[in-house]
Amino acid sequence: MKKIFMLGIISLLAILVAACSGGDKGSTTEASKDKPIIIKFSHVTSIDSVKGKAAEQFKKLVEEKTDGKATVEIYPSSQLYGDADELDALVSGNVHMIAPSVTKMVKLDPRWQYVDMPFLFADRDHAHKFFQSDLAKTLLNSEILGNNDIMGLEFWENGFKHFTNNKHPLQKPEDFKGIKFRAQAGKVLESQFSALGAGSATISFGETYAALQQGTVDGQENTFNNIDTQKYQEVQKYMTLSEHGRLDYGIFVNKPFWEKMPEDIRKQVEEALREATELEWQLAFDENAASLENIRDSGQVEILELTDAERDAFSAAFEAVYEEFGETITPELLDGIRDLK
Repeated sequence: MKKIFMLGIISLLAILVAACSGGDKGSTTEASKDKPIIIKFSHVTSIDSVKGKAAEQFKKLVEEKTDGKATVEIYPSSQLYGDADELDALVSGNVHMIAPSVTKMVKLDPRWQYVDMPFLFADRDHAHKFFQSDLAKTLLNSEILGNNDIMGLEFWENGFKHFTNNKHPLQKPEDFKGIKFRAQAGKVLESQFSALGAGSATISFGETYAALQQGTVDGQENTFNNIDTQKYQEVQKYMTLSEHGRLDYGIFVNKPFWEKMPEDIRKQVEEALREATELEWQLAFDENAASLENIRDSGQVEILELTDAERDAFSAAFEAVYEEFGETITPELLDGIRDLK
């Protein structure tokens, strides 16, 4: 009798729990009047960076447009996850949104190496046309990413890269021979420097200043803003305005989380992201322009510009890179990007 009584109590408790929970396991993307959807956005730069400012604007717009039904928790400066582990954190659902350099996606899809291909983009407008193209959507919404529970939404820009070094002015391919450059990890970048007769070493961003100062490497490639904010002008003598490659970010989200979000709220969040993206593009342009003036005003670096003939000579030297990686990145993607000019 006691056993039957206890079973009755347990059954009653189970019914009460189910009633309180609505009979559903629940979802972190189900909004309620008292419990908004929380979007965890992790990135590796500071809150004062271009990416950090755009993320804060995204948060503000999301909360305004959804009337508080969704909110964004931002974790800047690698507070939760760094470069090496943020992608795994996204896949596992520990965060819902990240904004890595697009080169980080190469581990999943080699086509993302397009960003390192030298002289692929003619100018900033050309890059923007790509960001907004159906071609870009084939990367952002690829089956490869989807199978890993990832969805790409937007591109945020950093800008064009330029060469700096301590040896001598760099205005033609042969000037690079024997010079050693710091580079991000990547086979395309190794091939780029090899095509110029230069060496390269993979050194983390945070250790680059010391490597240049100590002579571990002679030069590096970066955007104006990165050169300026990292104070490379203090440890470099020459800068060539080459615009030979790009540094850009992608906004990626956890696909199951995103797709479970109520459609009306998801549309408002995506509208907020598009508006924040426009701000990010403008901030990147303004910050790079200001940084170039800071570098000029420092008087510490000799700044060189390339003529059309000099750019053509570099393009010819870089044909070897296209021969090596053209099939891997695919002619469809590379030719498609060129055709957007």
